[in-house]
Amino acid sequence: MSATHTLPARLAPASALKEWRFAVEGMTCASCVARVEKALANTPGVEEANVNFATEQASVRASPEVSLATLKAAIEKAGYAVPEQSLRLKIGDMTCASCVARVEKALKQVPGVLSAEVNLALETAEVTVAGGAATLPQLIAAVDKAGYRAQALQEPGASQGQPPQPGAPWWPIAVAAALSAPLALPMFGLLFGKMWMLDGWLQLLLATPVQFWLGARFYKAGWKAVRAGAGNMDLLVAVGTSAAYGLSVYMLLRHGEHGMPHLYFEASAIVITLVLLGKWLEARAKRQTTEAIRALNALRPETARLRRDGQDREVPIASVRVGDLVVVRPGERIAVDGEVMEGATEVDESLITGESLPVNKHAGDRVTGGAINAEGLIVVRTTAVGAESTLARIVRMVESAQAKKAPIQRLVDQVSAVFVPVVIVIAFVTLLGWGFAGGNWETAILNAVAVLVIACPCALGLATPTAIMAGTGVAAKHGILIKDAEALEVAHQVKIVAFDKTGTLTEGKPELVALEPANISRDAALAWSAAIQSGSEHPLAKAVTQLALKEQLGVPAASQVRAVAGRGMSAVVDSHELRLGSPRFMQELGVELGAFAARAQALEAQGRTVSWLADVTGAPQLLALLAFGDTVKASAAPAVASLHALGIQTALVTGDNRGSAEAVAKQLGIDIVHFQVLPENKADIIGQLKDQVNDQGGRVAMVGDGINDAPALAAADVGIAMSTGTDVAMQAAGITLMRGNPALVADAIDISRRTYAKIRQNLFWAFFYNVVGIPLAAFGLLSPVIAGAAMAFSSFSVVMNALLLRRWKGTSK
Repeated sequence: MSATHTLPARLAPASALKEWRFAVEGMTCASCVARVEKALANTPGVEEANVNFATEQASVRASPEVSLATLKAAIEKAGYAVPEQSLRLKIGDMTCASCVARVEKALKQVPGVLSAEVNLALETAEVTVAGGAATLPQLIAAVDKAGYRAQALQEPGASQGQPPQPGAPWWPIAVAAALSAPLALPMFGLLFGKMWMLDGWLQLLLATPVQFWLGARFYKAGWKAVRAGAGNMDLLVAVGTSAAYGLSVYMLLRHGEHGMPHLYFEASAIVITLVLLGKWLEARAKRQTTEAIRALNALRPETARLRRDGQDREVPIASVRVGDLVVVRPGERIAVDGEVMEGATEVDESLITGESLPVNKHAGDRVTGGAINAEGLIVVRTTAVGAESTLARIVRMVESAQAKKAPIQRLVDQVSAVFVPVVIVIAFVTLLGWGFAGGNWETAILNAVAVLVIACPCALGLATPTAIMAGTGVAAKHGILIKDAEALEVAHQVKIVAFDKTGTLTEGKPELVALEPANISRDAALAWSAAIQSGSEHPLAKAVTQLALKEQLGVPAASQVRAVAGRGMSAVVDSHELRLGSPRFMQELGVELGAFAARAQALEAQGRTVSWLADVTGAPQLLALLAFGDTVKASAAPAVASLHALGIQTALVTGDNRGSAEAVAKQLGIDIVHFQVLPENKADIIGQLKDQVNDQGGRVAMVGDGINDAPALAAADVGIAMSTGTDVAMQAAGITLMRGNPALVADAIDISRRTYAKIRQNLFWAFFYNVVGIPLAAFGLLSPVIAGAAMAFSSFSVVMNALLLRRWKGTSK
């Protein structure tokens, strides 16, 4: 079923209209089709909108100023969705920040692309497209047309076990150096008061292969840039060295018969040699920034010992399925995520979680693929394989963070877009100024060459991504997974860290420490409480059901079980309408607590969490008081102290009662306490905290581990989730802590501060280098050789400065 909305003719001719075709989700009937078409047709600039219900596709013809993002927003406002797909490309032939800008521009011009981010350090592109609107071949063709190479890149985290790609070859630098060294004799001769000069034709013979063979890459890349109507570093090098080489050939041909003139072959050859050396050193250093990814990729074994029908046999890891039994011998790496079914051992998880001490594992405990089985033989039932394994998800998260751009990179992108054209103009003005003012066109050409050679947008392009790659990599080694670059950048501004209590600051394994019945026996109260919570995964529910199991009570069946958000549970047990939950729940139900209220206050003052069991079949009647105790983590107090040492305030945001919340806050030294907060209100509390610090440029972080923490994690400027909690919490957070250790929060903020400091240092020196170097070259104070050396050193120094982050050790171990 399809329909068409055709609007009155507009000013734009039909040939100028852009056509879009993309998927639409959420349509269930013909009226949905009409609503989507109406939403699209009412968008300014849309000429025609067609929606096909059978294929769930929309076709839109619109004027060029209409973007796909605008159409997507219109559909979402109408209550439907445009699915998004992330595609990854490996980009070749990029040399500087200008290349990055050009590739991004080419990708964004492909119909159907919502966003494109190119990383110079990783040489990758992350492209988000509307479902069905753009394909990999289209993206690759767009990159090729812009003058670069592109190919599909495998999914993040899917590269386990593959060897790292080889680095750039070193032999071209060696050959270039060997050919260029004799050309440098005049410079060395001057140091000793000698006039060492090679024959001009011999200089030509030595410089030519450097210029046109070893330097061919600069001509190829520069020509592609010219064809694309833009410029890059290669173009600057090609033009600059060609000018020096051409001037030398001209002078040799014109003056060679009347005495040896001063030639400048050494300038062109040595500049090319130095640039090649700089790019090689830069490539080597960049590979070190991805060391964390390669280390993680190397963790997963390529085979597993599968047990079937009582027989053990070794099979490729790809053959293992969920539910299979895998045997792990002492000293082997665990091949899969799973649950220990037989045996006991100690497991080294240091490369995954950053935990330096081995962890004891027994039957029923979970293990992670990639960890090392230290001492005992165990049998593991597989729970996750392939891309769904913990290791694959970790690699995906780190790769994603390294591929994303930090917000500060936008300034660099704006500068890079105009950098090369501006440099070429400055070089041209330098040429004309020296030529007409001094009359010495040889000097004019050399000064213009120096301007072209020293202007290096490489350092600008590498300043941010290399720091982010190094920061996220070293954080991953210490059990801190940073999902995106924005979280890494924003975390350095955090002024308040808000904590959930249960499972975050406490062990999350509460025990039922008091059960005081009213008008019912203790066994009946425990059995009914267990019946209500038998299907719940909540820590308090587990404490009740485990005690009932331990005391071997017969737990009756419960029906009509329902969770009441932020309040408790309701169910029918033995024909009784039962409610189990918080004091607020009892108050709303009209249950009188009587003398138990004072007892509850005393328990809460001790840090206990109190729940109530009531029967509301007739008149509401209290049945029992239940008090739970949860041990505060040993690392919680040092975690709060570490944050205070960083100048950061701490807050506790919990649904627990006032007494329990204040007792924990007092024990740990937490500054701000919010108690009895419903899950849906936690985000509001985060909003209030943000209002306190945002005026001063501060940010708020939220740390949690449960489903009920997800809204607050998403609302915070930086969400930090414990991996010991739920997947929902981890999805909502920008940072995941692989150990249930709150001390890692201070480490996460510390590595963010250090990474951001490196970004600022790199950008300062990259801008400073060009701001100082270009004028010096224009005023004739730098020779092309020195300019080439400075350009090569600038990129290398930026990468090496970022690599200093690898020395970071953290404080939480």
